[in-house]
Amino acid sequence: MSRDVALRNEGHIEGTDAFVDFREILDFEDLPKDLAKPIVLYCRSGNMSGQAATELADAGYSNIIDLSGGMNAWTASGRTLLRDGPD
Repeated sequence: MSRDVALRNEGHIEGTDAFVDFREILDFEDLPKDLAKPIVLYCRSGNMSGQAATELADAGYSNIIDLSGGMNAWTASGRTLLRDGPD
């Protein structure tokens, strides 16, 4: 499960299945019930995803992957962002 937690869609990484406002991460209805299920988070710079990761960890989630440096680091490493869906 991969979540873009940015405030708006600035492109996304292939495999992303949802866009969630980082301030509302705990209210997201599709959070897994299994607190050990992997959750991948990212945003543009890594700041908002870091905040969302902290919220999830405080709520008991134990398998959180936060993309260090966010989409900026992703593209700086030569990888691409998709510009279409999900919405």
